[in-house]
Amino acid sequence: MTIAAAKLSERVTFQQKGVTKNAIGEEVVTWSDVATVWAEVRPVRGGEFYAANQMQQTLDLRVFVRARSGLSPDYRLLWRSVPYDITGIIPGTDKYAGLIEVTAINGVRNGR
Repeated sequence: MTIAAAKLSERVTFQQKGVTKNAIGEEVVTWSDVATVWAEVRPVRGGEFYAANQMQQTLDLRVFVRARSGLSPDYRLLWRSVPYDITGIIPGTDKYAGLIEVTAINGVRNGR
């Protein structure tokens, strides 16, 4: 059994981090797109925590995409223009063969 194409109704973009140095030697972080794919996105859990003298929010996601090589936990994921840190990449087995489950969180490191 594979996931129905109709369930892959959201667009997500995987991005790779790049670090360069500016004219005065400071590191500058940039993110470049690796792939934009169709996905099923399932928000799992939200939460709040207090940091930097203000209330912060987090959102955990489970994202299912068709299997592809080269995905890395060092990447980040953009969903609805919001960056999410990838916390896990799980290859599908049995009824999920042909899929990859990506777990991600927003609001803790804000895309590193």
